[in-house]
Amino acid sequence: MPAPSPPEATVFYRPETYDPEDSAAYLMRRILACVATEVDAALEPRGLTSAQWIPLLKLHLGHAATVAELARECRLDAGAMTRMVDRLEAKGLVARARSSQDRRVVHLALTEAGSASASQIPAELCKVQNALLQGLSIAEWEQLKGLLHRVLDTALARKAGQP
Repeated sequence: MPAPSPPEATVFYRPETYDPEDSAAYLMRRILACVATEVDAALEPRGLTSAQWIPLLKLHLGHAATVAELARECRLDAGAMTRMVDRLEAKGLVARARSSQDRRVVHLALTEAGSASASQIPAELCKVQNALLQGLSIAEWEQLKGLLHRVLDTALARKAGQP
């Protein structure tokens, strides 16, 4: 008996009717830009730009401990991240320590001021996102998150070469 054929893929967009401003990716990108603008405005009084608060938060959450890990987490090249760490170090927010096992590795740690600053970032992120989600119910918010996770899972599977 022959194997069943895979289901046909759903077509959401067609070239003849495609409107870039109505695409899911465009809408997500515009939302992200709005969030970034509001978060930047909220963190500006604390002396942090988006380029600075993101690595600071990644360090605070333990997502990275070296310049190389931080560069991967922030999707920046190592040179750009090194320059960013220079700025964070100059502000007294981050300290570097060369690894005793491998001199090429530079470990990063938040200073006391960096920890204090980074600990305030989640509250600002929550304020901005809560404000932008007004008009949704809790159920709609949960549904939106679920749908976004499904799209992300599909994107990651495609990136990994899975169907």
